[in-house]
Amino acid sequence: METAPDTAADDTAAGARDPWLPDLLLRTERDVLIPLLRRTPEAAFGLRTACPGWTARDVLAHCAAALVRIVEGRLEEGVFLPAANAADVAERADWPVGRIVDELERGFSEAGPVIAAGDGRLDAVALGEWIHAGDVREAFGEPGAYAGNSLALALPLLQVTSRKRETPRLIADIDGHTGALELGNEVDGRPPARFSGDAATLIRLYSGRPLVATRYELAGATEGELLIYR
Repeated sequence: METAPDTAADDTAAGARDPWLPDLLLRTERDVLIPLLRRTPEAAFGLRTACPGWTARDVLAHCAAALVRIVEGRLEEGVFLPAANAADVAERADWPVGRIVDELERGFSEAGPVIAAGDGRLDAVALGEWIHAGDVREAFGEPGAYAGNSLALALPLLQVTSRKRETPRLIADIDGHTGALELGNEVDGRPPARFSGDAATLIRLYSGRPLVATRYELAGATEGELLIYR
């Protein structure tokens, strides 16, 4: 399969869609996450995550199923709704962990070109996969759950997704980053909201992950208005 050049994220500064950015994010995350999963003791996969009711194993089963559905073109109506996600996880309940990791690795490797060829509606799935990888890292007690080398790819994809999911305009002043990040859409008669804090907290805010022990300032919008996954 054709793969994207490693400069795929270069043209996303203004928030325009780069069709190859999801592929680059998935492949970059694959190279970090899969080795971690293969060296992690099996008992750790039973740890609870930030996703209500789901263990790390459940999250990975969902991630693997979603990507392989994309690869195989099995995208019937309602495929990513909660009931369908739960059914995918249940289908893999008796699988060895190694089989789930193998399927996930396949999905990370092969889904990107399919997403790139589409109209952009599946871009948010790639971002969600990266966020779920953070859920698993956090459950395992790994540092930088929603950060790491892939963060620079996730942020421009968050820009695009925040606009497609019709969140209000927000200007983010991110610790350690030069220049502000612009997200969401303008709302008539309403000035842009402002965020100040670190990038990992911004990811948590938009994805509905726990904000305990974070430090940030948000003005002009509520946390609920910013959610991209509901």
